[in-house]
Amino acid sequence: MSRFVQPVPPPIDPYAADGLLRSWLERHLGPAGHAAAKGRLADLAADVAGPLRAAHADAEAHPPTLVRYDPWGARVDRIDTSAGWQEQRAAAARHAVVALPYLPDARGTWGAAARVVQHALLHLYGPESATFSCPVAMADGAAALLSMPEVDNGVRDAWLPRLISTDPAVAITSGQWMTESQGGSDLGRSSTIGRPAVDGSWRLTGEKWFCSAADAAMAVALARPEGSGRGSRVLAPFLVPRYADDSPLAHGLAPGAPAPGVTVHRLKDKLGTRALPTAEIGLHDAYAVPLGDPAVPGLVRAMTLVVVTRVHNAAAAAGGMRRGLAYARAYADVRHVAGGALSSSPLHRATLGTLAVDAAGAFALAGHAFALLGRVEVGADPEAAAELRIVAPLAKLATGRLAVSSASEYVESFGGAGYVEDTGVPRLLRDAQVLPIWEGTTNVLSLDVLRALTREDAGSPLLARLAAAADLARPLSPVLADTLAGAAAQLGDTITSVTADPSSPTVLAGARGLALRLAYALTTALLVEHAAWGDEQAALAARLWARRWLRHEEIAEDAHHHLDLLF
Repeated sequence: MSRFVQPVPPPIDPYAADGLLRSWLERHLGPAGHAAAKGRLADLAADVAGPLRAAHADAEAHPPTLVRYDPWGARVDRIDTSAGWQEQRAAAARHAVVALPYLPDARGTWGAAARVVQHALLHLYGPESATFSCPVAMADGAAALLSMPEVDNGVRDAWLPRLISTDPAVAITSGQWMTESQGGSDLGRSSTIGRPAVDGSWRLTGEKWFCSAADAAMAVALARPEGSGRGSRVLAPFLVPRYADDSPLAHGLAPGAPAPGVTVHRLKDKLGTRALPTAEIGLHDAYAVPLGDPAVPGLVRAMTLVVVTRVHNAAAAAGGMRRGLAYARAYADVRHVAGGALSSSPLHRATLGTLAVDAAGAFALAGHAFALLGRVEVGADPEAAAELRIVAPLAKLATGRLAVSSASEYVESFGGAGYVEDTGVPRLLRDAQVLPIWEGTTNVLSLDVLRALTREDAGSPLLARLAAAADLARPLSPVLADTLAGAAAQLGDTITSVTADPSSPTVLAGARGLALRLAYALTTALLVEHAAWGDEQAALAARLWARRWLRHEEIAEDAHHHLDLLF
């Protein structure tokens, strides 16, 4: 008897096979703008389906290692990474995954919508980047921070061109050194101190507990300027060179040696994102330059970086959900059970269809955040800025949770093969779990949403969008329109109640539920907007999303019947 070997489904083209992505680009860019982006997107998709998939596997199979000493006993703190990780680094630069929204020709072609094109690039690149999407996010956030007018021109000119270079030999990424073991997300307990030096630079001393992309050429670190007082508002962002090549204090040190005062204590042994070097780092009079005036409370400046990394987190969640769905659907087409293809099972089709609804919603929510970010950066649009203030945390928290629940289903859809490491499927779940944690847990972000509602009237633009979408939905589905209008009314009443007593235990305990309801209603509105433009898939997804997340109904039967349209 011959041994059965399950055929492996061939990889799909992640751009050509994604109808929602292509119609989203057609709507936001226009036919000419989409045509201008197609070559770039097709090139990246081809790399993703070929060499980058192999690089992803290599980086995962060969995680980073920390070499503390050279053969003669000199401290080197060198982080060695795999060839696959280096290929992901080169591809991110070559395909302008970070650089695109900063390039003059991209802004000339797409204007504020250059961020929409970037979101499409991330949607293709991220799921099989071995989480190089993390240093990509932090490099983008650092570039946005360096682009602020408050930053010294000399500092900007020295570092920004390297962050947004499309030449792999020049391009660098950035780390983000903010949290400390005693405080975590409670930045008010940060104890890293910055002291000015006579040459205008600063020296940082402290311990940073969770430093992702620890191999990056630079990092943005939060520190408390000496004498500035307590609390989080006074913290200031500083740029810390990681290597001797960029530190004026590194007299006589070899290129590639660690910058003086920067010690890598250990690499983190994490549940997932194993190819990504994450470290605990000590700073002892480490050279740094301020990003803005340290005498001016700087946490608000640092939030420029945080907003960018939060929307990247949403993009990673949505991209991973779509890629996992594609793999699960491809496997169902070739796997035979009970006398037929798994994809013909009504129950399995219902499961995949429900996952497709969630993936469509996550994509629309992440895509909207990027569109708003572009309008803020290019047009200084105050309405977009007001909406982004609440959309960034909502998009991050909702998509992060959806990504974990979806990844669990994807693993299960492969049966036993989904639990075997060398199939690559378990990584979908391990890597998804970081998404509700990185850049603020669900609870931390829910409280941020609460602050935005009560201190900045951030609910007004959101409620206006919901009301407008309810009108758009009327010709598509009166039931959908009524559902959205009802959700808007209920949320409006809740926001009014919350703002009357924002510090009450009842309000605080309910912050997560409120944030999720806001995110689900907003997602419904975004799908309706795309449906009203003329996308049939979005129209179906909007109806099913509203039933699933606003009315809490079972959608299995419709998901089964309409899987092909949803996918």
